[in-house]
Amino acid sequence: MEIFGIRAVMEAINSSKDIDKVFIQIGLKGGLIGTLESLIRKNKINFSYVPKQKLDRLSKKNHQGVIARISPIKFLDLNQIDRIITENKLPLLLILDQINDVRNFGAIIRTAEVAGVTAVVIQNSSSAPVNSDTIKTSAGAIFNIPVCKVNHIKDAIYHFKSLGISIVSASEKSDKNLYDTNLKKPVAIVMGSENKGINKSVLKISDEIVKLPIYGKIESLNVSVACGIFLYEAIRQRI
Repeated sequence: MEIFGIRAVMEAINSSKDIDKVFIQIGLKGGLIGTLESLIRKNKINFSYVPKQKLDRLSKKNHQGVIARISPIKFLDLNQIDRIITENKLPLLLILDQINDVRNFGAIIRTAEVAGVTAVVIQNSSSAPVNSDTIKTSAGAIFNIPVCKVNHIKDAIYHFKSLGISIVSASEKSDKNLYDTNLKKPVAIVMGSENKGINKSVLKISDEIVKLPIYGKIESLNVSVACGIFLYEAIRQRI
């Protein structure tokens, strides 16, 4: 759902709505827009400055140069998923490092829900939005799985490590095979975007970096397919 207008967006923020992203027209001036920008930064909401033409495409209404996209789900923070993790004898977490393709995101969420993933963690910025396409591609699974938003993926990793959860990152550049990796323990699997993969700073603090064996000429799989293989290898080992 989208809301438009400076005051309407400010009210949504003050009402603690789960705002996925705010779009602000480039060059917009005035005291009210300054107040909105301060509010956005204070609440650590993802936003970007865009041309008026993009806003006009997003809404035919009088948007006043500001449009906010409200998420249809309630995002959790790290403290909120602690309880979910501690209640699970063998947690299986999924961390998505800047996967911004909506259909890939939706497909991953669907697989994660079916695989019984404890919670999914995404980054506040550079992540795919939760919108109608996400809902459709996930077959509604997005409503059935806890999704946690963090400012930085590394925050989640350090937090999970403090809880005794092992961090396993997927990278085709690794020498270690997925099928030689122990997933019969509390683990968080990290998957990266198709364009950039996992951030190097994230790889540095991972406990293990593993790959899928590739025998064809194409060097990598679609991230949603690769994610499914990783999750079901964890399930296979745990059965």
